[in-house]
Amino acid sequence: MSKRSPLACPPARFLLPCLLALALGGCQTTGIEDITGALGGKPETAGKADPKPDMDALRERYRAKPGDPNVALEYGTALRVTGQRAQAVAVMEQAVLNNSSNKALLAGYGRALADSGNFQQAFDVLSRAHTPEDPDWRILSAQGAALDQLGRNEEAQQYYATALKIVPDEPQVLSNLGLSYMLQNNLPRAEETLRRAYGRNASDSRVRANLALVVGLQGRQAEAETIVKGDLPPDQAAAKVTALRQLLVKKQQRADK
Repeated sequence: MSKRSPLACPPARFLLPCLLALALGGCQTTGIEDITGALGGKPETAGKADPKPDMDALRERYRAKPGDPNVALEYGTALRVTGQRAQAVAVMEQAVLNNSSNKALLAGYGRALADSGNFQQAFDVLSRAHTPEDPDWRILSAQGAALDQLGRNEEAQQYYATALKIVPDEPQVLSNLGLSYMLQNNLPRAEETLRRAYGRNASDSRVRANLALVVGLQGRQAEAETIVKGDLPPDQAAAKVTALRQLLVKKQQRADK
């Protein structure tokens, strides 16, 4: 039996909220895809940011056409990305009740459920958003992320493996897979996988955050800080380094208890 590291990883439900602070450099509340790109969101790129949705305009469109699945999906997605999780779930749920076979809506509803911490329900809904005959790699990766949140890491890894058969070396999937290995305390394999993701998309701060954490957990803190800073402006880089240090200290304190 292998010896357990003194920095053994806690369950996913405790680790992933901490990763938010590291990946985003602050205390925003957001969903799992913002950590790892798990649910098909656009990866971050240096110096670029998606514009904020016009919530007032979207709200009026939704009120005018609440039964339009495309409007509901756009509004529900905007609610998600602005942190209005409960409202996003409510909008998506109603839309799915009226359009039960709409796979785009099912995918959106699954994302909203995952954001709200309803991981088993999210997994079940996402399973209806595609079929074995026509699998969607983003949804497979999302299902894996939900399973990781439930502590079912080996099952999650099977979903990532299937996704990687469709999109070999896709950094979003590799990042999720590396995080899954980290949750199992398989740090060398996690680092190897995350370095592959980093090599494919070094500008994604979520990938950098996961890689930096794995490197830091192996005692190479200076290297971890260099990774997490990337090519960020000095103030953002300093925030990322501070978040990384705080997370490593918290994990060490948990291990000492």
